[in-house]
Amino acid sequence: MKSDIEIAQSVAIQDIRRIADKINLHEDHLLLYGKHKAKLPLNLIDESKIKNNNLILVSAISPTPAGEGKTTVSIGLTEGLNRIGKQTMAVLREPSLGPVFGIKGGATGGGYSQVIPMEDINLHFTGDFAAIEKAHNLLAALIDNNIQNKKSTLNLDPRTIQWKRVMDMNDRALRNIVVGLGGTSHGIPRQTGFDITAASEIMAILCLSKDRADLKRRLDNIFVGFTMDRQPVFAKDLNGSGAMAALLKEAILPNLVQTLEGNPAIIHGGPFANIAQGTNTIIATKMGLSMSDYVVTEAGFGFDLGGEKFLNIKCPSAGIAPKAIVLVATIKAIKYHGGASLKEIKEPNPEAVAKGLENLEKHLENTKLYNLPAVVAINHYVNDTDEEIQLVHQKCEDLGFKAILTKVWADGGAGAEELAKAVVEAIDNNNQEFTPLYDWNASVEDKITAIAQNVYGADEVEYGSTARRDLRRIKKLELEHLPVCVAKTQKSLSDNPKLLGRPQNFKLHVREIEIASGAGFLIPITGDMMRMPGLPAVPSAEHIDIDNDGNISGLF
Repeated sequence: MKSDIEIAQSVAIQDIRRIADKINLHEDHLLLYGKHKAKLPLNLIDESKIKNNNLILVSAISPTPAGEGKTTVSIGLTEGLNRIGKQTMAVLREPSLGPVFGIKGGATGGGYSQVIPMEDINLHFTGDFAAIEKAHNLLAALIDNNIQNKKSTLNLDPRTIQWKRVMDMNDRALRNIVVGLGGTSHGIPRQTGFDITAASEIMAILCLSKDRADLKRRLDNIFVGFTMDRQPVFAKDLNGSGAMAALLKEAILPNLVQTLEGNPAIIHGGPFANIAQGTNTIIATKMGLSMSDYVVTEAGFGFDLGGEKFLNIKCPSAGIAPKAIVLVATIKAIKYHGGASLKEIKEPNPEAVAKGLENLEKHLENTKLYNLPAVVAINHYVNDTDEEIQLVHQKCEDLGFKAILTKVWADGGAGAEELAKAVVEAIDNNNQEFTPLYDWNASVEDKITAIAQNVYGADEVEYGSTARRDLRRIKKLELEHLPVCVAKTQKSLSDNPKLLGRPQNFKLHVREIEIASGAGFLIPITGDMMRMPGLPAVPSAEHIDIDNDGNISGLF
């Protein structure tokens, strides 16, 4: 059996100018990055076309640690829709080097459902992550310089500064560090640390910005901390937003690539879904909708995280709405939520499937909160049994949903034609309008409660003393109108990663609420959030190599 990279390298990749021709773009529209990648200018967005075209959101049930293949299904569905005569483009997130070198590997799909060139996309691509990293760290340098320089100081209180540095790598040793050591000429010592670049507020800002002017406005609004006399300090007070935006000059432009079957795909942005919005940029989504009748996009982790944030933060921010949801489920994940251990989920276990279906049921119920039709894609693995698959089909039928066995890893677009037809039918037959879960102008507590009770199934929300202090701070800063982006484990519908399946009779515990006023949301923190992951005992990096001709191997 070929590996993902062997499959990707076996396909004759087309010149990106030929791919651009398929969406009526001339070479003059492209900022070429070699023969197989290009950036697209912002003036290609056509607002008059966006609402008439069809946006499809791909999400998933609560995942296993290895993920459930949302990207693979998204790409396969794109191929399938094109196969049945629907002009379709995939619009996806960029991979982070952390997972690439860590435990999950790459994020360009898998098998015969991939975007290419997968080596470039999974590694440095067009430099977007590096630009975001540099812009973030420039603000960090300006903060420390302001503390050090008594002539231009804002009188910042170092104890209130939450802005860390970032790096696009898993490195647990950098989570907590002290900077400014070495004497008075080297800075003022303070405790800080590193987050991974995907967790940067700059990443979230880039993904929610509508244009360069909006990008600069959001950069200005980044909350830095307080002065010694308790006055708020924002990035605009440090006069750095112009330089930060200059570093993002090309990063704000979406990236055009291709699928294995030669269909156009846009890849742009990559925020985490458990502490940010977990989806590609507004600019990329709007650009896709300007060029294609159908756009397939995805949101990270389960529907309770990326899906909820896509619908309650991104959609209202952008003025867009999906026409349908595809909920990815795997037999292995269902068994995992039914009590099977990670070591056992490849073994036949109909009993665990029957029990674990309660997780799928809750996510399907959640799609109804937004008046959106949903189709279940059973992402097929070779060890799935007919009995286990039939249990999923029957459960979905009982709940009033279609479940389609999807074999995109093995068969590419041919394995998604039935799914494509079901999604088109769901869109054509839907007569309801998308409705967000809450009004942004509601109180912060009401917005958190709406998510906790309706999406997670919690009985109530409990606030720690720090969270209550943060609520008072948010009110003082007049930021109560911002939506909430709940930071929560992806492993459970609750805030306890050990509560699998469909947890009931639990409280959501909010221990603090961070202010991401540049991105334009508040972040209630539940549980321990890991913003700088560590490498596993045997990281994927140990299997990656390059030969004397420059051919990369070991990516998956």
